[in-house]
Amino acid sequence: MNPTGRGISVDPTPTPPSEELSTVAEEFTVVPVAHVIGGRVEPTDDYWGGTRSVIRIDPERYTEESVVGLEAFSHIEVVFLFHLTAPGDLPPELRRPRGNPDWPAGGTFAHRNMRRVNRLGVSRCRLVAVDGLDLHVEALDAVDGTPVLDIKPWFGVMGPQGEVHEPAWPSQMLADYYTAPGE
Repeated sequence: MNPTGRGISVDPTPTPPSEELSTVAEEFTVVPVAHVIGGRVEPTDDYWGGTRSVIRIDPERYTEESVVGLEAFSHIEVVFLFHLTAPGDLPPELRRPRGNPDWPAGGTFAHRNMRRVNRLGVSRCRLVAVDGLDLHVEALDAVDGTPVLDIKPWFGVMGPQGEVHEPAWPSQMLADYYTAPGE
């Protein structure tokens, strides 16, 4: 937290790939633009389908003009902080997705979970309604109280370009990720 208590300080210290590059420590202060209200209170691995929540934009910093035009989009992209994850919870060793011995071990950047150096999450969810500064969403995989750092409309043209390929294990692992509870 920065001295004002409102922002999140991030201090990534990059390691250059060669001695030709100088090491520059940078610090960024990021202030949440909104918070998640409702939905789930605990993060889980699966069954986010049908989960409804509200992204409440900070009315002290933004007016309703900030969301004009957003209602024309079916989906939004949300950048948020994994605020329930301990900052030091970053295993340095290779690890298997969800601890499954059938799936290959991978490093930090081969995973999409909350164990991130800067604890940032990115999610795409359905925008159900815009009500003033409240964005009603479905299938946002962030819990009640989550600080939202940025909100962007999803442009289909900005999706992956070219052929997409991935190993089989993500589809196996996430088969129930967007299934509604009880289905």
